[in-house]
Amino acid sequence: MADIAESFEVVLGRLQGLVQKLEGGELTLEESLATFEEGVRLARAATERLDAAERRVEVLLKDSSVQEFAPADGK
Repeated sequence: MADIAESFEVVLGRLQGLVQKLEGGELTLEESLATFEEGVRLARAATERLDAAERRVEVLLKDSSVQEFAPADGK
């Protein structure tokens, strides 16, 4: 199960590893089901991290002290 302290990148890497194992086709049915279940947990953990990041960005953008970003070339 994904540890709450794991970063999005770590969770994504673990999920990609599971996908490769499943695509390899060498797992038994039971191993495939267990791997799939772990993948679902990791996908949910990654989604939670993305949702939290999106909420943080929304809060920052609503903050009146945050200025709109101007393009680097000044246009």
